[in-house]
Amino acid sequence: MTRRGILLLIVLSLSAVVGCQQNEAVQFGAVLPLTGSAAIYGQSIHNGLQLAEEQLGSRTSRAITLTIVDSGSSPEQAAAAADELYSDGAWAVIGGVTTAEAMEMVPVADEAGGVLLSPSASSPELTGISENFYRVFPSDFHEGTKMGNFAAQTLQLQTAAILAAEGPYGIGVQQVFAAEFERNGGEVVENIEFPVNTSDFSGLLDRVMTLNPQGVYLAAFADEVTAMILGLREREYGGTILTTHAFASTDAIARAGQAATGVFLTQSAFEIDIETPENETPEVREFVEAYQAKFGVQPDIYAAHGYDALMVLVQSLEQGVVTRGDLWKGVRSLRNYQGVTGAIQFDERGDVQKFPRVYVINAQGRLLNYEAEVGRRRKELLERLRALDEERQATPTEGG
Repeated sequence: MTRRGILLLIVLSLSAVVGCQQNEAVQFGAVLPLTGSAAIYGQSIHNGLQLAEEQLGSRTSRAITLTIVDSGSSPEQAAAAADELYSDGAWAVIGGVTTAEAMEMVPVADEAGGVLLSPSASSPELTGISENFYRVFPSDFHEGTKMGNFAAQTLQLQTAAILAAEGPYGIGVQQVFAAEFERNGGEVVENIEFPVNTSDFSGLLDRVMTLNPQGVYLAAFADEVTAMILGLREREYGGTILTTHAFASTDAIARAGQAATGVFLTQSAFEIDIETPENETPEVREFVEAYQAKFGVQPDIYAAHGYDALMVLVQSLEQGVVTRGDLWKGVRSLRNYQGVTGAIQFDERGDVQKFPRVYVINAQGRLLNYEAEVGRRRKELLERLRALDEERQATPTEGG
């Protein structure tokens, strides 16, 4: 055989191998807290993943399988589940729903050399923790900074007390909030930390009432924040209640009921416009309609990030990825992928470049973009004043 013939045979053989690899089913795994204290987040993310999996046929040429495992809200159990998924051939694992779970799962991903993509862990401690770790949820650094500035500059609060759950999430976000609030002239009158999964907040809330701060910042998970909001309302606390994206769960807001009215929180932009859905982006509108048709309820921010997490991995495969070891290159090469939670791309430390906004909860339990709502009301007021002025000018004066 000639040299040219040998080279042609080699090229054809390699092409056949690559073709087989591209047609081979790609395995993904997900480790979610479907039971336990963090289940309120895991269930929503699970729904988002299920919807994304259903829609994969029309969005990729690759066969995808997804295995979802319950962590039981245990970081140790989450790490063990991730290890098993990687060992079974998973190209990537979606997980680290909470910061505590993510911290335990990162060393497992490093050992396996696999991608770990978190849909919701947000502690600043995770920034740059590993070249294998990425997250579609923004860091609490931006969230704490935004709320600290908003409390001092926009709301003009001079004093605030902080109630924060012990652990990387609560401690991380409250430290950023406190630093920004004080940098803008506010005073943190007391920073009260409590063990995770505390159920009786009576003494802590009595202490807040004694301090009588103009605002109170709640840095904890949904169940804890709900209990503290209800307790503050029962005590007729007259100040402003501020919290984080951890309370942006449909179930948590529903459980708080009317007590949630007027609570401010920060979260990345995911807005459902019930009155004028035409104002939503096409991606958000299609997602919301499909989610409501499947589950009978509106999606919250966690369902949206679960959906985007799987779609990001699938889109990464389309960047010329052939083997499991190349998946990280596909993730890194994403540029402004339009997800339902906004444009997604990752920096060199694995963080997504999204910036939170401040929302306020209305009497119907809806999250309203504060700045947009203020702008809308200002426009309505100006239009009303203009109409009154035109009416006055059109009314003839006495003796005219």
